Amino acid sequence: MTRFPIEEFSSLKTPFYFYDLRLLERTVKEIRRTARDPRFKVHYAIKANANPGILRTIQAAGFGVDCVSGWEIEAAIEAGFRGDRIVFAGVGKSDPEIRSALEADIECFNVESEPELRVISEIAAEMGKTARVAIRVNPNIDAHTHAYITTGLAENKFGINLEQLDSIIGLAKSLPAIDLKGLHFHIGSQITETEPFVMLCETINRLQDEYEQKGVKFSLINVGGGLGIDYAHPERHPIPDFEAYFTTFHNHLRLRPDQELHFELGRSVVAQCGSLITRVLYIKEGTSKRFAIVDAGMSDLIRPALYSAHHKIENISNPNGELHHYDVVGPICESSDRFGESETLPEVKRGDLLALRSAGAYGEIMASRYNCRPFPHSYFSEN
Repeated sequence: MTRFPIEEFSSLKTPFYFYDLRLLERTVKEIRRTARDPRFKVHYAIKANANPGILRTIQAAGFGVDCVSGWEIEAAIEAGFRGDRIVFAGVGKSDPEIRSALEADIECFNVESEPELRVISEIAAEMGKTARVAIRVNPNIDAHTHAYITTGLAENKFGINLEQLDSIIGLAKSLPAIDLKGLHFHIGSQITETEPFVMLCETINRLQDEYEQKGVKFSLINVGGGLGIDYAHPERHPIPDFEAYFTTFHNHLRLRPDQELHFELGRSVVAQCGSLITRVLYIKEGTSKRFAIVDAGMSDLIRPALYSAHHKIENISNPNGELHHYDVVGPICESSDRFGESETLPEVKRGDLLALRSAGAYGEIMASRYNCRPFPHSYFSEN
């Protein structure tokens, strides 16, 4: 259970992110325990949270890292990740980013288009290097999640459609300075059912069988990430069901004996260890609503405004007070700057501290300076 040190919080400037490093350490230990197949290699998706304190904890656990920009590669290396444990995805890799990745001798580029593959080959040849690549494939699987975080459908901007795969694999094998290592998939985020992952395994099995008949073998398969968390009950389920997740791939994916299976987990690693702490500025009585106006806004946590996402809200200053209903809203001049409607909370007063839970992923990393607001600070607890 995450413990909020209210006495310490009272002197801190809000809003800020609070990270429970003990929970993060428990989470990475559980991943290591459940991903026990020696062919399973876990890469942390740094886009979820690149806070240096978070990265150091994950790097110490021995994970690799999944990056989607050259700046993320720089952050990973600064945190101690080795270049040969870095994979680089993204539909719009610039020439300087490709060069820096080659200079770092990264483990693999996840290639998302034919033009990108040609550019990587040209730059690698100019540098006298060989680029290891995996082709990102769109398996056209509906992950039953939010449209903005569904990535595996044919109409998404990511990856290669199945009907184009033959030609791009042939191109990869013909280009100089390219070493084709495998296939990469990522069907979406916040997936809470096993069915989409089973369907992904079945697609990969079929593709592997087809390409082996053509004499093409892959040394690695990358299934991305996507495992969801319980936003409604962060204390009841502080650690996702990694056992079921990894067992699904172990039971349904027919890996070859000499293949590695790569995972790119982000949200499921860090979301539950983080909370956004905000202070109540005003209680405003409307005609039919009561508003709790807080000092955190969509510039600090954009998920509710961007995805209509909901984070559990707790009054940590008065956890046992009489229950009332509040719309919890921020100070930014946008109607979408709200964290919850008709939230049932113990009585909220000016100055109370509220915790927006499960904010360790896509919270601090997506913060902005909209309205010229400062970035939120971060604090850690290891007790």
